[in-house]
Amino acid sequence: MILHDVKVHPSKSDLKRADQLAWKIASVASDKVAVEKDVAAMIINRIIDNASVAIAAINRRPVVSARDMALGHPRSGGATVFGVAPGKRVSPEWAAWANGTAVRELDMHDTFLAADYSHPGDNIPPILAVAQTMEKSGRDLIRGLATGYEIQIDLVRAICLHAHKIDHIAHLCPAQAAGIGTLLKLPTETIYQAVQQAVHVSFTTRQSRKGEISSWKAYAPAHAGKLAVEAVDRVMRGEGAPSPIYEGEDSVIAWMLDGPDAHYKVPLPEAGEPKRAILDSYTKEHSAEYQSQALIDLAFRMREKIADMEKIEKIVIHTSHHTHYVIGTGAGDPQKMDPKASRETLDHSIMYIFAVALQDGRWHHVDSYAPRRAGRADTVRLWHKIETTEDKEWTRRYHSIDPAEKAFGARVEIVMNDGSRIVDEMAVANAHPLGAKPFGREDYIRKFQILTDGIISTRESNRFLEAAQDLARLPAGELHRLNVALPAGTLAAGKPGIF
Repeated sequence: MILHDVKVHPSKSDLKRADQLAWKIASVASDKVAVEKDVAAMIINRIIDNASVAIAAINRRPVVSARDMALGHPRSGGATVFGVAPGKRVSPEWAAWANGTAVRELDMHDTFLAADYSHPGDNIPPILAVAQTMEKSGRDLIRGLATGYEIQIDLVRAICLHAHKIDHIAHLCPAQAAGIGTLLKLPTETIYQAVQQAVHVSFTTRQSRKGEISSWKAYAPAHAGKLAVEAVDRVMRGEGAPSPIYEGEDSVIAWMLDGPDAHYKVPLPEAGEPKRAILDSYTKEHSAEYQSQALIDLAFRMREKIADMEKIEKIVIHTSHHTHYVIGTGAGDPQKMDPKASRETLDHSIMYIFAVALQDGRWHHVDSYAPRRAGRADTVRLWHKIETTEDKEWTRRYHSIDPAEKAFGARVEIVMNDGSRIVDEMAVANAHPLGAKPFGREDYIRKFQILTDGIISTRESNRFLEAAQDLARLPAGELHRLNVALPAGTLAAGKPGIF
């Protein structure tokens, strides 16, 4: 890896393209280096993972709306839409929109956390949609996805967005554009312009994840995918982009991030170096914000030591700055303590999540968020006894670049009415690569089977799993086999709109 210095330059300096971050990203994308076997295997795992959570969410309102919008843009020889028979195709940017929303809705696919945070599996829907439309092969798709993961994760390692209240799709959209560039074997110049367009149109605020969180939380990464497809289409036709998008005098860094004096060091693979960043990411076993994964597992363990939940006086979660201020009481969001809050808000409330996990000893992507479950009187009492506080050591471990030290957990102190205390801690979730039960291929398959049970047929399940695991051998024009269709008549329809 090479660490690239990135800082703001005045217009008069006329920064050369070769010295711009967007060009360096494009150079990585256009590098024809082979994808290594373990990376290709993990890409297959994440394709299975995305399909599992997409189908589990297939008839939830935001997914229905996005799907109906996409179906309003039919295209012969286009891309498939989750849940819909593969013979029915739509324009790729709209498939990216529909499928990206389905993947993101349950907040249960992969994650990477560093200077900022991300769900790099959001790269899959737009890159796959373009691959289907352009009749690419499984090997082409693998190359494109390796790039998407690499670029997003490398940007997340170096540039913090959330400190400036910028949503994380600002790193996602250029990664998606770069991945599409790799997929289509576009020249560096074309990818460079696409990356810059993608950055320019995807900087949005974090209000989408603040206060009363709406369905836009699921739509945002899908919108980035749609924007990325459109950006690549435009530059393939000869259009340019604002430049230099990162380093310019009026750039995103100068006005939306650290400002004119900013200085970042962005790691990127050198020429000929394999793209392996996907192996540093991790999926979710539980349908909740990633910082809650270890705490759910910890709640399961701690509940065994509690005879009577009503005798709990208070619970203090000592955790990282990020967990405390984003999903904890440090956020200052009263909605995080409201039993009538939306599902999107509840899955960003570690107080609610820990209370339910402690009481139930299980976590379910539907049942654990049901309004009746959230409103249970004993749950509300326990929930309101929970608070979070920042612990500098957990913050340090959260930001550590050492994989053996990096942690997303907490130390939990449960104080009982009689003054006794139950204390335990967990650094990483069980499913994490360094956790008690790291996810392997069989776990991804089991997750798919559990989440799609009763929604799709056993025949369709087996067919998809066989196709996904045979990805490297799928010939050009056969990527529609990665779609998952529901039985006829079981897809919900939503309210009419314009399309």
